[in-house]
Amino acid sequence: MKTAVNTSANSEFAPNLLVGLREEFEQRILAWQTTSDHMPTIWVDRKDLTSILIYLRDKAEPRFEMLFDITAIDERVRVHRLGQPESEFSVVYHLMSFSGNRDFRIKVPLMDADLNIPSIVSLWPSANWYERETWDMFGINFEGHPNLYRIVLPPTWEGHALRKEHPARATEMEPFSLEDEKAEEEQNALLFNPEEWGMKRKSENSEFMFLNLGPNHPSVHGAFRIAVQLDGEILVDAVPDIGYHHRGAEKMGERQSWHTYIPYTDRIDYLGGVMNNLPYVMAVEKMAGIEVPERVKTIRIMLAEMFRICSHLLFYGTFAQDVGQLSPIFYMFVERERIFNIIESICGARMHPGWFRIGGVAQDLPEGWESRVRELLDFMPPRIDEYDKMVLNNGILKRRTQGVGAYSTQQAFDWGVTGAGLRATGFEWDFRKNRPYSGYENFEFDVPIAVNGDCYDRCAVRVEEMRQSLRIIKQCVDNMPSGHYKADHPLTTPPRKEKTMEDIETLINHFLSVSWGPVIPPTEVTMAIEGTKGINSYYLVSDGSTTSYRTRIRTPSFAHLQMIPEISRGFMVADLIAIIASIDFVMADVDR
Repeated sequence: MKTAVNTSANSEFAPNLLVGLREEFEQRILAWQTTSDHMPTIWVDRKDLTSILIYLRDKAEPRFEMLFDITAIDERVRVHRLGQPESEFSVVYHLMSFSGNRDFRIKVPLMDADLNIPSIVSLWPSANWYERETWDMFGINFEGHPNLYRIVLPPTWEGHALRKEHPARATEMEPFSLEDEKAEEEQNALLFNPEEWGMKRKSENSEFMFLNLGPNHPSVHGAFRIAVQLDGEILVDAVPDIGYHHRGAEKMGERQSWHTYIPYTDRIDYLGGVMNNLPYVMAVEKMAGIEVPERVKTIRIMLAEMFRICSHLLFYGTFAQDVGQLSPIFYMFVERERIFNIIESICGARMHPGWFRIGGVAQDLPEGWESRVRELLDFMPPRIDEYDKMVLNNGILKRRTQGVGAYSTQQAFDWGVTGAGLRATGFEWDFRKNRPYSGYENFEFDVPIAVNGDCYDRCAVRVEEMRQSLRIIKQCVDNMPSGHYKADHPLTTPPRKEKTMEDIETLINHFLSVSWGPVIPPTEVTMAIEGTKGINSYYLVSDGSTTSYRTRIRTPSFAHLQMIPEISRGFMVADLIAIIASIDFVMADVDR
């Protein structure tokens, strides 16, 4: 049944786009869905998917240059689906327009008996891993995909983990046992077969050599494996193999309450700390209609920028180490520890404070916070200048990284690259500037860019970002608003603790908010931020309960690792190490 397209809610957002869609596809749009994030969302039949995506990429006003995400929703036990087409599973496509500075969401309804949909790898190469992940987690078959096999779960895994019937806890399954026969089967499944990876064993002139880099090599920055195909010393191909760090973070998001899931978000980009909390709590606040006080926004920005500096310092030191310079990492870890001491004095914890809350932060800033933060503003700038002399101006590092692993802005769009990797190509786009959130519109800072898009430029951009973060932190200290550290909205979780002593009803409400969590109205929201490694977003679906119906975490590192073969062919193994280091990723951010 067709639902009339509601242009009134979205005409202000993108009038030319809506007019164009109506002219081209009016009879083929099954429904127009209203969501709390006001992102235009249409439902289309799978037979029309490719033509609509081509239109949005090539002809629409504005054009949508990037495929930001692909995921799915198991709709079978969902209650609140008013106005949406009949569907047992839906595939969700999220497109980004940088030229028009807006997003677009497309949904395709599918029934469990026929979970087939066309692959769009030919439109965006970044779709490859997203489609594999969706098949892995939901069992949806992407027809025409070049290599549709498991990507996050082991090849011997049975079932599809994000289906609603799949257990969420080990206590719901049989006790684990590993018999000898099963162990042998698991080991055999891990054996390397070049043909399964799309590789040939020899060319007309020579036989290729295959090298396993990882999954426990220090230069791959975590449990990460790259199958390298070599012709002598030259890289013919380098195929990433992920999933060794998968913990089921999205599945956990669907079993925890809205409130108790916050600490899990810290462990996604585990170098980003409370910055991981931010898109999640903002998404819940958007669904609940919570407007946080200005003081909360500024506190969140200050802490997020501290973690950006900590993350970039670790990147900077390990980047230099991976190309042969050992000293810088020891110096940079000293500064990183000094910043963690300041963070601990405010949040009570260092790397994973889990400090942001729905509607605010855990508690107000402690006495003496201002002097501690000003210490950072005093000691950090001269240290960054010193590191420039030590690292960026080092001739050996320049020769190892300049001209290596370069890509263009268009390639970045094709592969879903965001953050410093995109800005290093000369494209000036930062979520904090172009789509300000949490009060970033009130701050003055520059967006660093480079021009060559190579390993060196990606490092240089992040170094300058640290200086800009210090500018932002200084403005936070100089202009910290007064007021409450948490909103007074009834769905704020938990309510401010000092009110629990006023009456028994408030105490009960506080207890229920912590133990069960708030009941969030049925809706859908995507909230994104400029994370330490690129754009990080949470797509949350509420079915009017105390838990999330669907939690989707779109992380930048997942897209960035997929590009490794594209930018490493023709180089040597030593260059591949520099390329890996320049991407700046952590495997928890990739595998979730």
